[in-house]
Amino acid sequence: MTTEPAVPESPARPEPPKAISAREWIELLFDEDTFDERFAAVRTPDPLKFSDGQPYPERLAETREQTGGREAVWTGSARLGGQNVIVAVSDFRFIGGSMGFAVGERVAEAMAEARDAEVPFIAVTCSGGARMQEGIVALVQMAKTAAAAQRLHEAGVPMITVLAGPTTGGVYASYGNQGDVIVAESGALIGFAGPRVRAIHDEDEARETLYAEDLHDAGQVDAVMPREAMRDYLLRVVRLLRPMPAADPDRLPPFVLARNLERGWTAVERARDAARPRALRFIEGLASDYVPLRGDRSGTDDVALVGGLARIGETNVVVIGQERGDLDVKGARRDGRVAPAGYRKARRLMLLAQRLGLPLVTFVDTPGAHDGIADEWSGLASSISDCLATMSSLTVPTVSVVIGEGGSGGALALTVADRILMLQNAMYAITSPEGAAAILFRDRDRAAEVAEALGVAAVDLHSLGVVDTVVPEPQGGAQADPQAAVRMLEPELRRALAEAMRGRGPARRARREERIRRIGREPGTLRQAAVLLAGATDTAVHAINAGVAAIGSRIRRRGRGETVAESAG
Repeated sequence: MTTEPAVPESPARPEPPKAISAREWIELLFDEDTFDERFAAVRTPDPLKFSDGQPYPERLAETREQTGGREAVWTGSARLGGQNVIVAVSDFRFIGGSMGFAVGERVAEAMAEARDAEVPFIAVTCSGGARMQEGIVALVQMAKTAAAAQRLHEAGVPMITVLAGPTTGGVYASYGNQGDVIVAESGALIGFAGPRVRAIHDEDEARETLYAEDLHDAGQVDAVMPREAMRDYLLRVVRLLRPMPAADPDRLPPFVLARNLERGWTAVERARDAARPRALRFIEGLASDYVPLRGDRSGTDDVALVGGLARIGETNVVVIGQERGDLDVKGARRDGRVAPAGYRKARRLMLLAQRLGLPLVTFVDTPGAHDGIADEWSGLASSISDCLATMSSLTVPTVSVVIGEGGSGGALALTVADRILMLQNAMYAITSPEGAAAILFRDRDRAAEVAEALGVAAVDLHSLGVVDTVVPEPQGGAQADPQAAVRMLEPELRRALAEAMRGRGPARRARREERIRRIGREPGTLRQAAVLLAGATDTAVHAINAGVAAIGSRIRRRGRGETVAESAG
C-alpha cells in the first residue's frame, strides 16, 4: 500500500551551517575573478516610511556599511568551468537576506539577461523571506520573480537553485523553488514558514521545521551536500543541461542481428530472471556521467522510478527508468511497480527534457503499475494517462528500451517513443500471462500457453511493428553477463538516438503519432491474433473472428485502410 508520506519524526537535529556572505559564495562556486556585478543601480524604495525604532533608510545605510553590499542579493555574470552563467546570490547578513523591491527587481533583471543571452541562470538563496519594512511591495516580488523564472522555462534556458541555510518565506516560495535542478546545503533549515511565524500546528506535531535532508527524502530537492561539494556538482549539471549533437551513425559498429530468439513462456522466464541487469545498471553502465533527480515536487519520491541527467556517448539526455531493485513487491522499489508519484516524477522529467531541448531515453522494466486502493485513490490512472499524453506530445527525440518485463499500461506510459528497442530476452504484454489466463480460462496455471498466444516475445513485437530493433544479448542472456549486455546495447541506443534526432520537432511529433496509428491497421494482424489464441475459449475466438469479419466488410465497402483503423480503434 502506498500513501502520501507523513512528516518525519524529530531526529537528532542536524548541525545548521553558518551563513556566509554573498561574496564568499561567489568565490566558492565560480571561476576566480570572473564575477561582474550587474543591476547594482536598482534603488531600494521606502514606500511605507517605515520605522521600527530606526528609520528604514538609516537601517539600509548602516547595513550597507557593515556588509559592503548595496542589497540582500548580488546579481551579475560569472563563469563556471569556463562557461558563461548569470547568477543571483543572497546575502543573509543584509537584513536577513530578505526580499524587497530591489532584490526582486535585480533577480528578475538577471533572469531576463540569462534568457536573452541563452546562458544558464544559477540562484543561491539564503533568506528569511519578504522584507517587512516594505510591506505588500515586498510580497509582490514573489510574483515578479516567479514570472521571470517562467519566462526562462519558456525560453528553454536552464535554471539551477542552490538552497543555502536558512531559506524560508517568500524567496523559497517563489524563484527559490523554480529551479530545473534544486540542490540544498547539508543541514540547511528550509521551509515556507519559519518556526517563529508558523500559524498552524498540526495535532501531535513533533517538528517545528524541516531541513534539507527531510526535503530530499520527500523529493522536494534533488541533492543535498556540504557547500564545499557544490561547485563540482554545479559543473556537472551545467554540462549535462547543454544540448549536444548525436553520434555519427557511420562511426558506430555495424548492426548485429539477434539470433536464437525465444518465444512464449521461455521468453517470460528469461525476462523475469532475477539476475537480469536492471534500469540503474544500464543507466550507470551506458552513461559517462549521471546526475539523479528526485521527486514529483509534491512531497513524494517514488524510488521505483529513477531518472535524471546523463551523457550517453556524445549526447546529453534525460533518462527515466523503472527500477525493480530486489524484485520484492514489498520492498522499497516494489519490484518496479510504479506508484502515482512515480509517474508524476516521470512526467516532470519528460517536461524537463522538452523545456531544455534534450533527448529523452526511457528504460522499461515492470510487471505493471502499483495498483493498490491507495494508489487508485492517489490518481494512478490519471498519472499514467498524463505520462502517455505528455510523452506523445514531446517534440524532442525519444527512445525507449524494453530491458526486462513490460507489463500493461504501467510499461506503456514510458514507451511512446520515436524509436523503441527491445532486448531479445525481454517481454512486453497487454497484461501478465497469469492475468490473461485468469481472464480467458479462469485458470492462472494456463499462463504458459497464453504467453505464446499473446505474442509477448521480442520477435512477436517486432513482427507487429511495435518495436524497431531487437537488441542481441550475450550467450545465456543478459543475466549471464550484465556488463556485456550493456556493451551490446550501447551502439544500438546511440544509433537510435541519432535516427530520432533527425528532422524538426513538430515533424518528429507527427511521425510519432502516425507510427502509433499504423500499429494494427493491417487486417491480417487481427486475424493472426485469432489464430494465436486458438487455445482460448470458443467465446473469445468467436468474438475476435466476428471483429475481423466486420472489419473485412468495411474494407470491401469503403476500400480505405485509414477508415478501418479508426473504426477498429
